[in-house]
Amino acid sequence: MAVAKTPADKIVNVGNEALHDAMEKGMSGLNDMTAHSRKNLEAVIASVTAAAKGAEALGSDTLAFSKAAMERQTAAVQSLASVRSLQDLVEVQTDLAKTHAEAYVAQMGKTTELMTSLFRDAFKPYSARMTAAVESVQSAR
Repeated sequence: MAVAKTPADKIVNVGNEALHDAMEKGMSGLNDMTAHSRKNLEAVIASVTAAAKGAEALGSDTLAFSKAAMERQTAAVQSLASVRSLQDLVEVQTDLAKTHAEAYVAQMGKTTELMTSLFRDAFKPYSARMTAAVESVQSAR
């Protein structure tokens, strides 16, 4: 920086320094915002990826349950076709109802676990970003 010879030169030099400092702070803030935005985008991508994996697992599990239910239904029809008495019919029907109810309850438990896992994994990146934002605000105080 040049040595100021006149009061006007001093004013210009002070103005230039202030402008330089303001531009450095502005660029630093812009860099911070860019980094923050990049991390937010990465969190969105991670969340969508986790949700897609969870949805795929849920779909596969539902398909497997449907296939097993169809097989149980086919076996049920065969069992009902082989009944010889009313007593046999009641026993077969009771067993079928029990089997279907147990399978349904087990599947609902499994589906609940898959959905819980899906939401937990999908929101984990957002939770991390919120924690980082709160820490950033607290450290700025």
